[in-house]
Amino acid sequence: MVTDENDGNNGSNVNSPNPPERLLQSRDYKSLLSFQKAEVVYDITFRFAHKFLSKGDRTVDQMIQSARSGKKNILEGSKAGLTSSETEIKLTNVGRASLEELLDDYCDFLRARDLKIWEKDCKQARFVRMLGRTTPQTYEIYREHVETRSAEIVANIAICLIHQTNYLIDRQLLRLERDFVEQGGLRERMTRVRLEHKKSQSSTVSHESHSSRISQQQPRKPKAQP
Repeated sequence: MVTDENDGNNGSNVNSPNPPERLLQSRDYKSLLSFQKAEVVYDITFRFAHKFLSKGDRTVDQMIQSARSGKKNILEGSKAGLTSSETEIKLTNVGRASLEELLDDYCDFLRARDLKIWEKDCKQARFVRMLGRTTPQTYEIYREHVETRSAEIVANIAICLIHQTNYLIDRQLLRLERDFVEQGGLRERMTRVRLEHKKSQSSTVSHESHSSRISQQQPRKPKAQP
């Protein structure tokens, strides 16, 4: 069943072969792989902080808040992008910065306790990257490893996932910045569409006026003599 979203036009555009592009495109932040991974990072961090850090340690709240900020700013940026490309870029950058802070906290945890930080291409890191290729990304993929392994392993899993998330966010930011340069923000798009509409209206009026003049200049056929 076709739903008419243009009541004022009595549905005249419903069956149009080339419907006009909407200025405000709907966005599903949950489909963003960067958001999915950031959410997994939050779920791991929440459990890690409460399990392996001392109660009352300020780092507990700091790590959880950094993880929360990472995913929430991706969410808010995606939604804000409906009306402001600049705000989307800004919020996404804030999310990226929060995850970088969280990354440093995990590294501090390992370094201060003389625990090992995995090399990028070690066997364990490659295994986590393999898990990271599963889509969609959810905490369930990592649950067994996170809830049954030592603090050292869980922290390293989180570090691997943060690196993956930051890589995706960096690519996302490059695309957002490129789109903004090429297409502008909402204000520029609205102005462009409005000018194109006025140009189209002017062209239609001009064509109708020209056709009317031609019709008026056509010689009338003489009436038949009786």
